[in-house]
Amino acid sequence: MDDNVSIGKIKRGYLNEDFLFFNLKDQKKNEIEFHYHDFNKIIIFISGEVTYIIEGKSYKLKPWDILLVGKNDLHLPIISPTAPYERMILWLNPLFLEEHNKNNCDLLSCFQLAYERKLNLIRVNKNQINLLKQNLDDLEDSIHDRAFGSSILRNSLFLQFMVKINRLFLGMDINKNIDDIKYDPRIEHILNFINSSLDKDLSIDILSKKVYLNKYYLMHLFKEETGYTLYNYIQKKRLLKASDLIKSGIAAGEVCSLCGFGDYSSFVRAFKKEFQLSPKQYYKYNI
Repeated sequence: MDDNVSIGKIKRGYLNEDFLFFNLKDQKKNEIEFHYHDFNKIIIFISGEVTYIIEGKSYKLKPWDILLVGKNDLHLPIISPTAPYERMILWLNPLFLEEHNKNNCDLLSCFQLAYERKLNLIRVNKNQINLLKQNLDDLEDSIHDRAFGSSILRNSLFLQFMVKINRLFLGMDINKNIDDIKYDPRIEHILNFINSSLDKDLSIDILSKKVYLNKYYLMHLFKEETGYTLYNYIQKKRLLKASDLIKSGIAAGEVCSLCGFGDYSSFVRAFKKEFQLSPKQYYKYNI
C-alpha cells in the first residue's frame, strides 16, 4: 500500500478515524511524486535505503529515524529498489488531538516546533528505540483488538505515543550537527521568505536579490533542491494557504488578495485545477 492516498479514497484533509496507522513493507520502483497532505503525519523508518526530501531538506534515513511531516509540507521519498522499504506511518486527526490538549499541553506542538526549527527528523538512541518499539507494537495489536474497551485502549496508546514523540523532539540537541541532513542555506532562506510572504510580490528578480544569485542560476538551483520550479512552488503554496482560508469561511475575493493572486479569475481557475472544486464548492465540501 502507498501512503499517498488519493482524495477518492480518503477526503484530503479529513480523517473519519481519530488516527490511521499503517505498517508497510514493499520493494518496488520509486514512482511517488512530490505531494502533500492537509494533515500531519509521522513516519517511523524501519529498514531499506531511503532519502526523504521535505521542503528542500534531504534526510538520509537510519533505522528507527522518525520524520515529522507537517500539514502541507511538500515531500518525497527517494527509495532504492535494491532493498525492501519498511516503515510505520501514522496520520493524525487534529480534532481528536485537540480534544486531549490539557494544561497548555498541545500534542501537535512538535510539528509547530519542526516548522520553526526547519527540522523534521528525530534520531533516537537504543534505549529510546526499545521504549518506542514496545508502544508501537502494543498500538498495532490494539488496532485489531475487538475486546471490551478496545477503542479506549487504542486511543490511550496512541496518546501515549504522541506524548513520547513530543518529549523526544523537545529533548533533542538542536545544535548537534547531523551529517545525514543535507540542504542549501540559500534555498532554505528563499523558502522561508516565500512562505512568510505569499501575499506579496515574489518575482524572480526580487527573490534572486535576496540571496545575491543570478536569477537563472537560482531557478536551476531551486528546482534541483526542491523538485519544483520556483513558479510552481509559489503557486502550490499560495493555493494551499487559500484552501485553509476558504475552509475558515473567508470570502474568495479576500482570499485571492491575501494569497498574492492579482487576478480573481486566474485564482479561481488555478484553485479549481488544484482541488477539482471552485472556492465556493470547496467551502461547502469542508463544512
